[in-house]
Parts: sequence; structure tokens; C-alpha cells
Amino acid sequence: MVRRFFPGLAMVLLSGCSSVSYYSQLAGGQWQLLRAREPVSQVIADPSRPQVLRDHLVQSQKARTFASEHLHLPDNQSYRLYADIGRPYVVWNVFATQEFSLSPQNHCFPIAGCVAYRGYYSQGAARGEAALLRQQGMDVSIGGVEAYSTLGWFNDPIMNSMMNWGDERLATLIFHELAHQRFYVKDDTEFNESFASFVEQEGTRQWRAARGLAPAGPSGLKQRDAFIQLILDTRKRLEKVYAQPLAGDAMRLAKAQAFERLRSEYRQMRDSQWGGDKRYDAWINQPLNNARLLPFGLYDQWVPAFAALFRQEGGDWMKFYAAVEKLGGLPVAQRKAVLGQLEARAN
Repeated sequence: MVRRFFPGLAMVLLSGCSSVSYYSQLAGGQWQLLRAREPVSQVIADPSRPQVLRDHLVQSQKARTFASEHLHLPDNQSYRLYADIGRPYVVWNVFATQEFSLSPQNHCFPIAGCVAYRGYYSQGAARGEAALLRQQGMDVSIGGVEAYSTLGWFNDPIMNSMMNWGDERLATLIFHELAHQRFYVKDDTEFNESFASFVEQEGTRQWRAARGLAPAGPSGLKQRDAFIQLILDTRKRLEKVYAQPLAGDAMRLAKAQAFERLRSEYRQMRDSQWGGDKRYDAWINQPLNNARLLPFGLYDQWVPAFAALFRQEGGDWMKFYAAVEKLGGLPVAQRKAVLGQLEARAN
């Protein structure tokens, strides 16, 4: 479910708040990625490259042009370059919480601000960090990341890790990541990801319309929204559990019961409403803990609010971005209050 990460070589130079080895792997991984870049146009023109790759990249460039010309997203070399990094994910994010808390272990960087995970360019390094955290009694989760934005510090490439989806999915990734370059607020993951997710969703709707395609079918989106709501409901139940003055064993039992209720409700919904569609079975059948719930809500919490703001600005992208920038400049409490008002209006 997680695909965003904000690294950068400048972090190595600007921060002394973490180990040298961690920042060294960030620098090495980013440098490897930069060296692997090549113009998409060259890949498309090279008959020795797989035809499927070339065709996929041709479609990606149509979406890339649409992003700048119609969605008014940054017009630069990002996603006009390609990089084969030789692995299925570009980075692996490690999420962690205390055993009886849904608050993430945050990590702060000068460029990206504070985020709820730590990223590693090596799956082995991510697993090593996760093992150390588990030894400390933390709840831990690892998620592979297929794409990220350096927020305009570098020209981000399309990577082979982004090529496992269809043409439209690749377009949505491009829209989302360019939105991060368009505007980003330090230390507010929910704001940033919800903004980019709205741009992704509305951008995709307009991209389909521009090609004369019907709107995407609602069934998959409805299932996704219903699944996310189950997760969010579980988070609320766990928050109430963790707020109680329970002994450790009683707290663990209540925690386990909350996760078992999640599985039960999911299976009931799957079988009674989705016709047995098992698209989320793999996720639900893995061991569950607090850290696995963290990404849910980060990408979607304020999407209805941004949709309401977009309508308020008459569907004009430039006016919308100006309103978003104004909103992002407010103090956090005031910003959330305005978003809440927009969300209520959307409902």
C-alpha cells in the first residue's frame, strides 16, 4: 500500500541526527539511481530494448505531457528519463510503533521534514533494522516502494519498479509524484499525500476523458474505500483500547481481539458484498500489528476536502494550487480545521 519516500543527497550534508551508515546508504542509493538514468526517447528508439517496455514508455510520455499542459504540474525532465535499477522496488520503508500505540516512530530530515518511516535501498538493510526494532519490543512493518519524489531536487526517472502496472496506473503514479513537486508542506504527511492523491485521482479522470474513455468503473474503488474504512475503524477501536488503564496481558488480549474482528469483518464483507473477490486476502492473512495500519489514512484522509476545494475554485487547476498553497501556509491546527470544514461540505 505504500509507495512514497523522500530521499536526497542533500540530507547527508544537512543532518547529523542519525547514523553515518544510514545516510551513506541513502547517498549511495540515490547516486546509483542518478547514474542509471537515460532519456526515455533513447529507450523508445532503441530496437534492442523489449518492445513491451518501449510501448509502455510511449504511453507514459503522453501522460507526462498531459500532466504539464493540462494539470499544470511541473514541466521539467522528471519522468522523461528512465532507470532500470535491477530490483522490484526502489526502496523499502520501515514503519514502527510502540506495542500499545498507533503513533509512528517519526524520523526528521531537513528537506522532507518528519515522516513516519525510514527508507532503505536494500531489502536486507530494511529487514535488519526491523529485527533490531522488534528486539526492542516495537511493532514493525516493511513496505516495498515502487516510486518516490525528491521534491524537485533531482529529475526523477520512471523506474522499472513502476512498470509492473498498466499504462493508466503508470500515469497515475506520474501525476501523484509530480504533485509532490508542485507543492509540499514539511511535517504534514496527511496533507501532502492527500493533496497528491487528489491530483492523481482527478488527473486520471481528466486523462481518461481527454482520450475519450468512459470513467473508471466504481466497483474497484468502492472495494478499496470499504477496505480502508475497515482499517480505520480498527485503528479507532485500538486507540480506545490503548487509552484504558489495562495491565499488559489484558491489553495484548484486547489488541488481538481487535485484529481478529478486522479479519472477521473483512471476510464477511468479501463473501457477502464482493462475491468472494480475494484481492485483499494476502494482506489480511499476514500477521497484523500497529505498524501495518500506519499507512492507511495517510494517503486518503483529506482527499474529500481537496475535492471540495477544487470544486470551490471552479475546477481551475491554477486557482486550486494557489488555494492549496495558502492552506499549506496556515498553522497546523488552523489548517486541519479548514480541511475539516471542507470535508464536511463534501459530505
